[in-house]
Amino acid sequence: MNPKVDWFFDKDTRWKAAYEKLRMIVLDCGLSEDLKWGHPCYTFQKNNIVLIHGFKEYCALLFHKGALLKDTDGILIQQTENVQSARQIRFAGVQEIIAMESTIKNYIYEAIEVEKAGLKVDYKKTKEYTIPEELQHKFDEAPALETAFKALTPGRQRGYLLYFSGAKQSRTRTSRIEKYTQHILNGKGLHD
Repeated sequence: MNPKVDWFFDKDTRWKAAYEKLRMIVLDCGLSEDLKWGHPCYTFQKNNIVLIHGFKEYCALLFHKGALLKDTDGILIQQTENVQSARQIRFAGVQEIIAMESTIKNYIYEAIEVEKAGLKVDYKKTKEYTIPEELQHKFDEAPALETAFKALTPGRQRGYLLYFSGAKQSRTRTSRIEKYTQHILNGKGLHD
């Protein structure tokens, strides 16, 4: 146990007992405990394996390379369609965790083996994302914007493409593009 993570487990939340049980299960698998992104993160040779987190309706174990796991029990969940690597096992309470303990450990051990083998997730390339029609129109009007966009890191480009495409209406996509045009021209990402 890492004392700098204790505060997470000491908080009085709906998931307190579930978090504590998950912590014991994960530590029993021989992983190192750390705090990353404000959550308990468990590593093997400094590589992220699994993270404990909670939401309003469930708590979960997030497997960083969950897409590479076999998921023989069909329990891994992709949070959103844009999440490429991570997968969750979700729990509604501590009793469910207790009932699934051996399955959870099997998934953790498999995740460790994935890391030992050096397997990597084959991420979708930025060029494979669709450029919204409204953004392409803006590029045609302002070639400097397209040049600036292409100069951004692939992660920043994906961030913009996902954000712009996420709007259901053309008017909203256009508004988002207008709002962030200067950001792009300045070489900044969506959250910079």
